[in-house]
Amino acid sequence: MHTPFLDSTFFIEWSKLRPEFIVPDITQGIQNAEGALQQIRAQSLGSVTYASSILAIEEATRPLSVAWNKVQHLDSVQNSKALREANNQMLPKVSEFFSKIPLDAQLWAVVKAFSETEEASQLEGVHLRLFEETLADFKENGAALSDADKAKIGKIDSELAAKTQKFSENVLDATNAWVYYTSDVSELAGLPDAALEAAKQDAVKKGRGTEEAPAYRFTLQMPSLLPILKYADNREFREKVWSASVAVGREGETNNVPLIKEILSLRHQKAKILGREHFADMVLSRRMAKSGSAALRFVENLHERVKSAFESDYSELSAFKSEETGPDEGLHPWDVAYWSEKQRLAQYAFDEEALRPYFSIDHVISGMFDLASQLFDLRIEEIETQYVMDGTVAAEGIAEVWDPEVKLYGVYDAQNDEYLGAFYADWYPRENKRGGAWMNYLYTGITKRDAARTPHLGLICGNMTPSVGDQPALLNHREVETVFHEFGHLLHHICGDVEIPSLNGVNVAWDFVELPSQIMENWCWERESLDKFAVHYETGNPIPEDLFDKMIAAKNFQSASFTMRQLSFGKMDLDLHISYADREIEDLDSLLREILAGYEANLDTPSVNIAPRFTHIFGSSVGYASGYYSYKWAEVLDADAFSKFKEKGILDSDTGRKFRKTVLSKGNSAPPEELFKNFMGRDPNPDALLERAGLL
Repeated sequence: MHTPFLDSTFFIEWSKLRPEFIVPDITQGIQNAEGALQQIRAQSLGSVTYASSILAIEEATRPLSVAWNKVQHLDSVQNSKALREANNQMLPKVSEFFSKIPLDAQLWAVVKAFSETEEASQLEGVHLRLFEETLADFKENGAALSDADKAKIGKIDSELAAKTQKFSENVLDATNAWVYYTSDVSELAGLPDAALEAAKQDAVKKGRGTEEAPAYRFTLQMPSLLPILKYADNREFREKVWSASVAVGREGETNNVPLIKEILSLRHQKAKILGREHFADMVLSRRMAKSGSAALRFVENLHERVKSAFESDYSELSAFKSEETGPDEGLHPWDVAYWSEKQRLAQYAFDEEALRPYFSIDHVISGMFDLASQLFDLRIEEIETQYVMDGTVAAEGIAEVWDPEVKLYGVYDAQNDEYLGAFYADWYPRENKRGGAWMNYLYTGITKRDAARTPHLGLICGNMTPSVGDQPALLNHREVETVFHEFGHLLHHICGDVEIPSLNGVNVAWDFVELPSQIMENWCWERESLDKFAVHYETGNPIPEDLFDKMIAAKNFQSASFTMRQLSFGKMDLDLHISYADREIEDLDSLLREILAGYEANLDTPSVNIAPRFTHIFGSSVGYASGYYSYKWAEVLDADAFSKFKEKGILDSDTGRKFRKTVLSKGNSAPPEELFKNFMGRDPNPDALLERAGLL
């Protein structure tokens, strides 16, 4: 039987992964996994071994997980009506299947029987870790519950999967629904040439405008949206675009506000059934924070430490704007990015757009690979690919990609030439692709000491500024940081050297998972590393010293505001899941203004909360829910860890190899606190983040 989603060919034949195969293939995958689990259930409890219980459970569902990952990936990068319908048909079934495993009385009996054996008491290293994690998974997901409560959990998981999927679809649909065309160039005054050319090119692709009479097309995709809010002199234009962006997830058929209330309620119900006070405690018990209250204390402590600087940022911005325009206009949400950029330019004579010619994406990528080679002993090579459309035939031996602009790279250990794995890179926005940037894995290889290694396969995606005409894609500095960030996640997967796949790579506590990604952003600020990839796309010259000096001088401009923005997301996330998930929420916006008092600027028009379009929190059953604080938590770790590179030399290969050995390669083979200490030789310095941000 032809089952392309279940095919285990390493380089995936994307052209064969058509929507009509999702339902039969995933149905077959569930049946196969159920058959494997039945063999585990059927064994005699008196002869249970580690291989027949813990390892067998680990292996039973892996083919299904791999197949389902392919479906979810295509839903993110090639969304279509047919794919969406098939995905939504199988999503509750897949969710129900996985949620039933820790609730399965017979499987729990097998795990308990093994826990009482002599073999269990002698486990060590990664095998002990897997046993402990498996035991905790069963206990914390309700293995000891009554049959009635187990049934409730299964129903909740299925409903959560459906509602969070609908939330994500609504955000994508609402984002794509808004388009604005204009031929009035006076309306576009202030926009950088790159943004204007991109908008003009986008209009041409849609059959609008000519060279003689150009039209400009704007969307709510970030490369289109951000330049408007940051540079457009026309205030009404900025307000129009801002209003459209904050309406995403709030209106008509794509209104997510009712879904937020339902998702919060379902999560709370599940936590209570599992004996937890609230969802945050359920989620965080095995993360570094350990509890919702500890995570909230972390957020609130940082809030108190940056509050004064945050208030100063906005007082200074308001005063600056008043000097330029007079006090009558006030400061509104659609003014903040625009006047912040004007203020930065006035204070530091630094225009971020001046950096863009030095960040052509090809140079950024190749320089980033050079850094990985020097720091982590890696060799990265591009692999020839082809995009196969319907009706065409793939060339033999050449790997396929899902879009013509996707690239594929192989990764090798530079010391012994060992093939570690490969990854796809998909950097540009499309209407059938979700917003944001992310990393994911497709295959996790096996790295047993007594057998040949099998490689890992991953992917990194973004929505970066695309090329315009003959000019290459030129990124802004924040986009460069994003590329490095996602590459850090990718390295965590590819460098994984843990023989248990579920303990490998990014399968770590979520308040630790951002350490490898966020530490990579530091190399986007250092002269020595920038010179490896920041060269003018026409002349090949590095960033001039005076421009670099301005960039560094402006680095911590409004750092308190950026810090507070992230803290506000963490505060909202935790408060909703700790204090309000079991309450009737009549007016979500009023509640969030109450929660975030002191976390948001006092503008003349109140900001509109991000919650209805916040897929990080509400776009999957768990995701970053009750865990958004993790970004700031991990920033403490990455700021502290990078201090070792600063001490030894930011391109010091010994330090880089140590980071690969103690962090990147270790996955979840040991507690994250232990891994961090193995690299730094001590516990984290809680002041490291504020010191780097100039707030201490």
